[in-house]
Amino acid sequence: MTLISPMLGSVPAEDGGIGNRPVPKIRIEAFCETNDVLDVVATLSHDRHLMRASIDAGLQGVQSAIARYRTHPSPDLVILERQAPGDLLIEELEKLAEVCDACTRVIVIGALNDIDLYRNLLGRGISDYLVAPIEAPALIASVVRLYQQEDARKLGRTYAFVGAKGGVGSSTIAHNVAATMADDLALDVILADLDLPFGTAGLDFNLDSPQGVADALDSGAKLDELLFERLLSKCSERLSMLAAPASLDRPYDQNEEDFDNLIDIARVSTSHLVLDMPHQWSSWSRRMLLAADEIVVTAAPDLANLRNTKALLEALRKSRPNDAPPKVILNQVGMAKRPEIKPAEFAKAIGFDPVATISFDPKLYGTAANNGQMIADVAKRSAAPFATISSAILKSGAGRGARGSAGLLSRLGLGRRSA
Repeated sequence: MTLISPMLGSVPAEDGGIGNRPVPKIRIEAFCETNDVLDVVATLSHDRHLMRASIDAGLQGVQSAIARYRTHPSPDLVILERQAPGDLLIEELEKLAEVCDACTRVIVIGALNDIDLYRNLLGRGISDYLVAPIEAPALIASVVRLYQQEDARKLGRTYAFVGAKGGVGSSTIAHNVAATMADDLALDVILADLDLPFGTAGLDFNLDSPQGVADALDSGAKLDELLFERLLSKCSERLSMLAAPASLDRPYDQNEEDFDNLIDIARVSTSHLVLDMPHQWSSWSRRMLLAADEIVVTAAPDLANLRNTKALLEALRKSRPNDAPPKVILNQVGMAKRPEIKPAEFAKAIGFDPVATISFDPKLYGTAANNGQMIADVAKRSAAPFATISSAILKSGAGRGARGSAGLLSRLGLGRRSA
């Protein structure tokens, strides 16, 4: 029995390393010989690409794995650290293959930097061979690549917009950025209004949408790409909207995983997905933020917003250790007679400069909101901040790769090159 079917070739990751496709709901078990590798494996559960996977790891060797799978079914993926000579390693892997299910995949972490060993292992069905010491992004990239091959369709990137406090203009910014990306940059964009009871996307685009997010959620597993397309409302040639019901005829108590299928289908349907998130911290909203490719936090220049922004950034930093920090927008700056924290002081407190600072202009924004227009439709020059934000989140997604090597061939300069 072979351990797994040999790899058929790699699908190049969109961002040059880890890619933006989440790993499906799989079971991963890791058998580590050193604390260093165990610590790296422990970080996998904190990465957004593996949010749906269950991971169990311990300081146990290959013999423990063989003994376990004699009496227990093997998981979807085994990560095995083995510091042994090549001949002994292959002998032990053959014994492991005898007790593993045929569909189980194996990533081996070893000490030998040997191209012949690498080719031998892949020829025997091992999914990847990584040379210790390893870093978390390299191991994450290796795992993600295994499951990118199952569905090579290109997935759109997700941008989650959330306010540090209610009423700071996060939704307005999300809607205008989506319109800028679609109308000015000619990108295919879907805007999903996830503030189910109070969403304003329909008002801002002057659209009365009888269907939208609630219908998609109610469809459950029946939701497919065809039904999803029917639920979209057309805002412009390249911009479509999935509207919130904005109705209080029922409570919206969503479970943590309720949006997973919806987001997966949306990412197949477009190249860019803008999520207008409500100002709340529930299990499902937290999951959506952690899974997004980019997060944009909008704040006003006061003490409560500063406190909440710092809390958000810290929580997201701990939960997304392998991602860049969220982008911060400082909005409603210069409101008359309101004591404010100066932008420079706000930036110093959070540790970096906001991507954009937007002045308080109630007449302009009020006119646009009341007329169901974007800011560019009312005053083109005043829409410059949205172009800046669009450029920042799009640039952030280009050329981001994993730190460290993803496999032995990479270290030897013989890694696969995308065409």
